Amino acid sequence: MWLIAEYESAALFSLKQSSATASGGKTLLVPTPYSFKMALLDAACRILGVRGAEVRWDEIRGLRTALRPAPKTIVTNLFQKVLKPRRAESEEGDQDFGPFQKTIGYREYAQLVGSLGIALGWAGTERREWLIDLLINISYLGKRGGFMQIIAPPIFVDELPIGFVDATSDEKMFAINGILQVLDDCTSDLTFAKANIYSGEKIKKERIIRIVVLPNYRLARSSKSFSLYERIE
Repeated sequence: MWLIAEYESAALFSLKQSSATASGGKTLLVPTPYSFKMALLDAACRILGVRGAEVRWDEIRGLRTALRPAPKTIVTNLFQKVLKPRRAESEEGDQDFGPFQKTIGYREYAQLVGSLGIALGWAGTERREWLIDLLINISYLGKRGGFMQIIAPPIFVDELPIGFVDATSDEKMFAINGILQVLDDCTSDLTFAKANIYSGEKIKKERIIRIVVLPNYRLARSSKSFSLYERIE
């Protein structure tokens, strides 16, 4: 059984690979299974309360996640000034005296043109109606401020529609005419306490890498300041 939701971006989307540094890193074109499950967990905490979210966590963690990128994605890249905590002490009178030092960072922001499709799957034919409330209450994906708006009520289907790629599958086959993305997901060992950022427990080996190829997706145009990706119809 699959539950499909479609979102349109209300702001620029940005999400770096989990291995990227704070100074730079290219943005992904889609949210990762890990980031989407964290968005579901956030919605569950707000709707069901922390105890209710903990009860549902095992089901959320085990969801299969399939993605269908927006028909077009325009990625703008730039360098911007940032402040970061100072490692060495500064002396009064220095140009950037204080607890922070000035530096630059490489950033990419993506404008998703059209709807982003996300499908959640599980074994069996039961309808997990409670997931609909969570999907409706997701307000952003990726970095904070990447606001998304669901455009229609989520629907249940028996088979994954054409155009979606299962980002949590162990299948080794992949489309040749596509764009490779290095996504992350959570293992079955990720407990609610470790997923809860306020518990103090840290995630170690419970976050794994998924290599995914977005099918029928290509780089159409690019320059020094932007890249345009589009789906091949």
